[in-house]
Amino acid sequence: MHTVRPAAVAGTFYTAQAPILAGELSRMLGEASQAAPALPTCPKALIAPHAGYVYSGQMAAAAYATLAPWRDAIKRVVLLGPVHRVPVRGLALPGALAFSTPLGEVSVDQAAVALLAALPQVLTSPVAHAHEHSLEVQLPFLQTVLSDFEVVPLAVGDATPEEVAQVLDTLWGGPETLIVISSDLSHFLRYDAAQARDRDTVQHILRLQGSLHHQQACGGTPINGLMLSAARHGLQPHLLGMCNSGDTAGDRQRVVGYASLAFLDDQGGRHAPH
Repeated sequence: MHTVRPAAVAGTFYTAQAPILAGELSRMLGEASQAAPALPTCPKALIAPHAGYVYSGQMAAAAYATLAPWRDAIKRVVLLGPVHRVPVRGLALPGALAFSTPLGEVSVDQAAVALLAALPQVLTSPVAHAHEHSLEVQLPFLQTVLSDFEVVPLAVGDATPEEVAQVLDTLWGGPETLIVISSDLSHFLRYDAAQARDRDTVQHILRLQGSLHHQQACGGTPINGLMLSAARHGLQPHLLGMCNSGDTAGDRQRVVGYASLAFLDDQGGRHAPH
């Protein structure tokens, strides 16, 4: 087992210099917390984008800023993102004890890894994780908003919604466990067409209609699994914000769409501490 999976996209998707990175994260999260109303309960799951921070960082911050009241309560983050470079059949663990970012190391939850050992759709593939950005770019946000947590990083390839949901249900846990799905929305449409497609995609998610394809969301496979689990567990999705690269740092001829959503147990769950 490789001990630590080193940062692969520090310096490209986000800055590799820890003090500058910490300052950028603090700024984005501060702006997001001012712009968004506080949630009544802690999210059980989040969907957040995974482009370079200059493009989607502020939208990712909209998701992560919601966790502030539960900074000390969340101890395990089940993190799923699509593979972009290496084909995988199923869901791949990294075979590592920790992930490294400029902000330090995040331990991989070995107890959770052991819980997945009996599931045939879960494999170990260091190569699938070696250069994958969809999981890595979420870690500095988590390191900033949570005080002490371990991660269960799963790179999702070709899998059915039920196979993904079975993994999520196995690791569902209680108030200590947060699920994060890493996904962008449409890719390389013109601005107006992207807005229309992304609005339609978000409506599917808000209705828990789990049949997204990869032209709607590159993380459609893990999102579909989350929607299946969310329906089983009585979670309600809430839109926190949406935009595209034409709104942030790109031109409007070929844009990538982003959204952040929170899934809440509206019947109870972890209420904000007073």
